Formats: sequence, structure tokens, C-alpha cells
Amino acid sequence: MKFSGEFAALVLLILVVSTSEAAISCSDVIKDLRPCVSYLVSGSGLPPAACCSGAKALASAASTTEDKKTACNCIKSTAKSISINSQLAQALPGNCGITLPVSISPNADCSKVG
Repeated sequence: MKFSGEFAALVLLILVVSTSEAAISCSDVIKDLRPCVSYLVSGSGLPPAACCSGAKALASAASTTEDKKTACNCIKSTAKSISINSQLAQALPGNCGITLPVSISPNADCSKVG
């Protein structure tokens, strides 16, 4: 995967930025959504099964307001660091048959998550 070096640096950045009070951590969010990175950057059609499995795991794990805000901030930071296709990102939850408590966007307003 051509994004592995950037992705590793991004994980470290997100771990530094993460909120320690939440039960979910940025590393959890990254682990869940890692299979989605190449799809969100340059994919087409439906997301891979591993991506949907990870998105479902994230949706289940982000249950409290703090968890949702942590996930939102992690995703927002990640989306700013890699160039994702916003249409694929917006369609991801529906294409996986789930509802995510946060949007996958570099412009998400995490203060309104909850």
C-alpha cells in the first residue's frame, strides 16, 4: 500500500492529539478505519468488506458523546492529512449498510457531535 509511511506518521500524530478521557482512542478509530484508506483515496464502487467491518466496529464502539467527539476529531485530522474523495466518504456508511455517529470529513464540526 503506497500510503503506509504517511499512514504510520499520521497514526503517531493522531495518538498525540487524542483525548485521553474517552473510552475509545484514536488508535481504535485508526485500526477500525485503516482498511478504508485506499478506498477513500482512490476507490470506486462499493467499499471492501474489511472496510465495512471496521466501520461497523467503530459505529458500535463510539457509544458515548465523548467517544463520538474523539472519533470525530481523529477522523477529521486524518481526513486533513490524506486526500480523500469526499463523495466516497459521505457514501461510505450507506454503502456499508450502517449509520456512523460521525462524518468522515476534514470539515466536520466535532463540537456538534453527540
